[in-house]
Amino acid sequence: MIEVRGLSKYFGRFVALRNLDLAVKQGEFIALFGRNGAGKSTLLRLLAGLSRPSSGKIQYVRPGGSQNRMNIRSEIGYLSHLTSLYLDLTAMENLRFYSQLMNIRPDEEVLLQKIARVGLGGREREPVRNYSRGMQQRLAIARAFLHDPEILLLDEPFTGLDQSGSDLLKRILLDAHSRGKTCIMAIHDAPLGYELADRLVILERGAAVLDSPKSALSLIEFRDQYLKNATDSTIS
Repeated sequence: MIEVRGLSKYFGRFVALRNLDLAVKQGEFIALFGRNGAGKSTLLRLLAGLSRPSSGKIQYVRPGGSQNRMNIRSEIGYLSHLTSLYLDLTAMENLRFYSQLMNIRPDEEVLLQKIARVGLGGREREPVRNYSRGMQQRLAIARAFLHDPEILLLDEPFTGLDQSGSDLLKRILLDAHSRGKTCIMAIHDAPLGYELADRLVILERGAAVLDSPKSALSLIEFRDQYLKNATDSTIS
């Protein structure tokens, strides 16, 4: 579904991504690991069309043809640890605004259902600035899934969530995966990433130093062979 070839991104003299190749099949769930600055967020922003590569190519391939990034944006859901919500708007107003950007027109009942699904029922008409950090992240989850996207790009999506919120997001992601959605998730929590994903990728200094199906590695092997010296992930 996604073909990345020779992808590089520079910020001045800093190399965020270095000649990266990555092929993602439809329906795969990839967990991206790596220490801060390894290139995880940069890769996700490039895939989402929020930044331009310095060199290289990203192509979205479908059976029978391909689509460029401008055509694929409507099929991408992007969820970051930065919620990018409008704090003076209510939850309903935020979702209605982003619906217009996605060129969809859900009715009020659909928006209410989306908000209730993430545990914010009854708070949908409050300004978002009244929400806790975890509540704001829940609303960002609702926004990312607003258009039932085919591709999910997730940058530390569990940040700010309490245990209940984390369990909710896990259920939503597992449901999306079971329905054939393609997921690429940057995460520091190795056991959680290992649990959710079916493919493990470690970035180090902008390059992939590991790309393996989860079935080839136990969590202990993953920790002992690759994570101990390659990342600053926390292993429990």
